Amino acid sequence: MIMKPLHFVCCAALAIAALSSSVYADDAAGAQKKNVLLIISDDLTCALGCYGHPLVKSPSIDALAARGVRFEHAYCQFPLCNPSRCSFMSGRRPDTTKVYDNGINFRQNLPDVLTIPQHFMKAGYFAARVGKIYHYGVPAQIGTNGLDDGASWNKVVNPRGRDKDEEADVIQFTGKKAQLGASISWLQTGGNGEDHTDGKIATETIKLLEENKDRPFFIACGFFRPHVPCISSENYFALYPLDRIQLPVEPPEHIAGIPPVALTTSPLNYGLEPEKLRIFTRAYFASTSLMDAQTGRVMAALDRLNLSKNTVVVFIADHGWSLGNHGQWQKRLLFEESARVPMIICDPSGKNAGKTSSRTVELVDLLPTLTDMCGLGVPKDAEGFSLKPLVENPEAAWDHAAFTQVTRQKGVMGRSVRTERWRFSEWDHGAKGLELYDHQNDPHEFKNLATDPNFAKTVAELKSMLPR
Repeated sequence: MIMKPLHFVCCAALAIAALSSSVYADDAAGAQKKNVLLIISDDLTCALGCYGHPLVKSPSIDALAARGVRFEHAYCQFPLCNPSRCSFMSGRRPDTTKVYDNGINFRQNLPDVLTIPQHFMKAGYFAARVGKIYHYGVPAQIGTNGLDDGASWNKVVNPRGRDKDEEADVIQFTGKKAQLGASISWLQTGGNGEDHTDGKIATETIKLLEENKDRPFFIACGFFRPHVPCISSENYFALYPLDRIQLPVEPPEHIAGIPPVALTTSPLNYGLEPEKLRIFTRAYFASTSLMDAQTGRVMAALDRLNLSKNTVVVFIADHGWSLGNHGQWQKRLLFEESARVPMIICDPSGKNAGKTSSRTVELVDLLPTLTDMCGLGVPKDAEGFSLKPLVENPEAAWDHAAFTQVTRQKGVMGRSVRTERWRFSEWDHGAKGLELYDHQNDPHEFKNLATDPNFAKTVAELKSMLPR
């Protein structure tokens, strides 16, 4: 069985008790503690230069990949903000957190679970966040605590910028005004982006680095972009002439092979004309570049303060985002573009800088990875796996698959397992459909092989890996 067994709250409580401060104190007596800088982008697909996108300008994230290990096949556990963030921040899968939507606080179900920053706080670290780490309703809750977990931090900062202040000017192509965070919407502003919420998040993160440079820290920097509405300043829009924006070109007949429950955008592409879809895609890319620039500001400060030599830096997105693939937009999908995320891990030693790992990894691996890399050990109740062996050797032997799930109405659950070659998905345990895609020969998931008798053995093997 590839997945670790899921634990009940009582087991978690026993594990928490075992994580005594003396264990951490013993480690503190040794080598200097490594700091952690965790950078999270919101709703970011792998449309980045370092992931091979031909158009997107992401020089800061590309530079980060050049100083760390880039994971080619990293996947979220639930392609929706709150379930995903609750999962990787607690080191528990969604079936353990029981968080399947954006309205539930994971503490209702796991009141005593130790989150990533709590492990570091117990080891004597200062822990702080700026912006969105746990869930916020975007854009409504920008500038507030959202569904934050107060027990995770010594300090929190909630910036608000001109993107929020100028929200009334947003141009919507779909959805009602009250549903701005789930619409196809955009806005171009003046300025250079530093007065946007993400710009202020970078500024406040830099202040925290400056104020805490002389003590061990866990600082989380949570950007809001490119989450819709895609709002960016004019200088980043200028990077993307509209005539260079292209939409996915796909065989139209392939849609017939996809179970209807797997699709959420109806009609396909919202029925919008291609010109509007291209205008919006341009805004998504511009928002990505704005966020990238703020990442660069934070990293420049880390270098200026001479903190890079002793800080583990991680860059991730909470989940992917579909930009017209299969006629679908946004998230809550089990296709590659929605489930796959960028993940870069930089060890301060600089070992394997610029290397790529093709191994299949998950966001739930983040907690055991960070505690392991910083000498705190791997918590026994963590449901992911430490990626430290892959940071030390990106092509090390690895036999773990990635699991993603998502809900539909009436309690229907979709579950997907991704190996280095295959993606297999089942809906309602197969009652509402199956999907099998061969990424070796079909990287865009155009041909569903699930009903082809030639692949019955592969279907059976992958299906057996999913929780029943």
